[in-house]
Amino acid sequence: MALDEMLAVLATLPGIFQAIPRNGLVRFAVIMAIFLCLPPLCRRVRLPSCVGLLAAGVVLGPYGLRAFPNGGPVADFLAEIGKLLLMFFAGSEIDLSQFKRTGGRSLAFGFLTFSIPLLMGTGVTILAGYTSLTALLVGSLMASHTLLGFPIVQGMKLATDEAVAVTIGGTVFTDLAALLVLAVCVPIFTSGFSTSAFAIQVIELIVCIPVIFFGLSAIGERLLQRMGHSKAQQITLLFLIIALAGIAAEAINLEPIIGAFLAGLAVSRALGHSEAKAELEFLGNTLFLPIFFLSIGFLIDVRVFLQTLVGKPWLVVGIVGGLIAAKFLSARLTRRLFDYSHSQGNMIWSLSLPQVAATLAAALVAFQTKNAAGVRLIDEPLINTVLVMVVVTSILGPILTEHFGRQLLAQRDVAAEVAPAIP
Repeated sequence: MALDEMLAVLATLPGIFQAIPRNGLVRFAVIMAIFLCLPPLCRRVRLPSCVGLLAAGVVLGPYGLRAFPNGGPVADFLAEIGKLLLMFFAGSEIDLSQFKRTGGRSLAFGFLTFSIPLLMGTGVTILAGYTSLTALLVGSLMASHTLLGFPIVQGMKLATDEAVAVTIGGTVFTDLAALLVLAVCVPIFTSGFSTSAFAIQVIELIVCIPVIFFGLSAIGERLLQRMGHSKAQQITLLFLIIALAGIAAEAINLEPIIGAFLAGLAVSRALGHSEAKAELEFLGNTLFLPIFFLSIGFLIDVRVFLQTLVGKPWLVVGIVGGLIAAKFLSARLTRRLFDYSHSQGNMIWSLSLPQVAATLAAALVAFQTKNAAGVRLIDEPLINTVLVMVVVTSILGPILTEHFGRQLLAQRDVAAEVAPAIP
């Protein structure tokens, strides 16, 4: 087939896909088919399912084949719930007892792995010509991390290793600090900087966040115990807690995702490995989270995405390369500070590399935030760069975790063989 003929065929594809009936049930069937078939395909090629769903949203969305020109109110509502659940799960997966055990070491690592990427991202974004406020927010997006590789270390029986425990504990610091930066930047961008307003915001953060956390912790634990073994009531209660936490956050001019994250932290100990939590995760991973990832793909303009990669490759390389280098430097400093082995230092780096949960949720909030002039807090080239960062790190992180995990196991085996020989 000649090149002109191929281009002609490709030009007709959007029209063909637009012929998908506007019947809601047909669209629902198409989306369910995507959710059914795509994750297994992603697992086969060792690609996180969220990356595949993002790509599907780009291809089928209003800037791709236009099979789904818009999400619609129901889809938007489900995606909003998915965003809150994503942050709730991120909070609930954090083991606060593990954080207490590692204590100061987790705080030290958390500070390093937050501050170094924050400075790196802020510097790169300012050099790219953006404002200090936008640059600070982009830096905070790079500073958090998602423990995508944790199931791998669990399977290798390495979850009790001190370096792994320190990395898990540091997640509390990085995610919460990144969300607090978002909480400060959004009102300043929309309403302008005011010393009194800024002071009030900081006071609200200091006072209300502990109230939300400890209040939900006490109430949630008591109510979950009273629900007994009724999974339906427990799941309904968890949805209520997430909604109330989001409302409480909005009441003090915070984003609802911050409330959802605090809710996850607050009830994590009460939930443990309960059946209700497993059912909620099943429901979220089956419906709400896939719709959230798909909806992000709908927002991506393919032309602008390609223009960003081609026209601003230094921005993409600076952000993605800067993140990888900053996380590596943080892990190396932590290794030397606490005298960990080379393999343990690499494990810290690989576990703290992926950017998914807090990064995607906060980036979407920032992209949707506009000031009085209609200017976005982060524009399309930046949101595209963030998505490239998410894709690269979510693939690279787990691969490196598995590789360094095998090295750490081999190191343990050698140590075990040498130990009996020492008199």
